[in-house]
Amino acid sequence: MILEIKDANQKATIVAEVLLDLPEWFGLPESTQAYIDQSKDLPLFAATRNNEITGFITLKETSTETAEIHCMGIKKKYHRLGIGTQLHQAIESYAKSKYKYLQVKTVDEGHYKEYDQTIAFYQKMGFSKLEVFPTLWDAWNPCLILIKAL
Repeated sequence: MILEIKDANQKATIVAEVLLDLPEWFGLPESTQAYIDQSKDLPLFAATRNNEITGFITLKETSTETAEIHCMGIKKKYHRLGIGTQLHQAIESYAKSKYKYLQVKTVDEGHYKEYDQTIAFYQKMGFSKLEVFPTLWDAWNPCLILIKAL
């Protein structure tokens, strides 16, 4: 089941629970804490199964016409069960009434297999590569921006 979560503290709890299960993607404590803190003020949809949180997605406005998938995570034991697709569909439906485009930032291909899987997921959702910023984050994590028209 996909639910929009409105309560700021509940959002932070959900994000913390999921991201702590994903150290391969969210292994930097300062960065993980920033996602947790920022989630309180962003639209958030959560996935549940048998009353357990399985994943979430957050959205951040980057301009009047564009929103960014700020953060998304699915607990490892729930990968490849369609939960990411359901979360993406929920956030896209929400965004269509407000924006023309969606974007997402991730680590460029060829650096980490986990992020290569992330890119493949977003491409399956209809995103296209826009540009790589080699040092936006740091030299060993080049930032790839993917975009999608809504």
